[in-house]
Amino acid sequence: MQLPYKIENNTRIFDWQQTCRYLIHIGKLRYGQSFTFHKEDLKIIYRLVLYIIRDEENCKQRNIDLNKGILLLGPVGCGKTSLMTLIQELAFPEFRYRVKPTRDIAFEFQKEGYDIIHRYGKSKHTICLDDLGVERNIKFYGNECNTIGEILLHRYDLLIHFGTVTHATTNLNAEELEQMYGNRVRSRLREMFNLISFPVSSQDKRK
Repeated sequence: MQLPYKIENNTRIFDWQQTCRYLIHIGKLRYGQSFTFHKEDLKIIYRLVLYIIRDEENCKQRNIDLNKGILLLGPVGCGKTSLMTLIQELAFPEFRYRVKPTRDIAFEFQKEGYDIIHRYGKSKHTICLDDLGVERNIKFYGNECNTIGEILLHRYDLLIHFGTVTHATTNLNAEELEQMYGNRVRSRLREMFNLISFPVSSQDKRK
């Protein structure tokens, strides 16, 4: 498959139509031949692509801050995880990240304890916390801990002190995130993330 850009003066010049074809091609290889982009999602995908290729001018016009991460919000099944995984194909190596389900982190905490908070909360590598709010508070030897909330607080500190970016996906709104993780976390989310949202009417692509 032809790459979706050409190089001029050491700068990557992307073609939007070719970029879509390229990402759909990769999506079919990963998720099956039925994978495609839906017309109603193209504006959201375009914003994600602008961010991941670090198009400063167009991001600025759309109030996308390249020094923050992406918080991709939308209903269950709208394609948040697959999109956050796919757009990495367009990123420079230093801006790639691991997509990690929060539920898996919570179960790791149950097995290994507070080392898990340090593993994900203090790592200077970019990470995408997938499905914020799907996990529940897990007890470790009787001590209950809001594991993901603590990790988010640590990663806020990483952003402030080292510029380390965090990405996330969720199907919760701001009020639900506050209920899940507390006011301290919600107050930091705006500083940590660019919010990109699917409409609540977005269809479930898994059906």
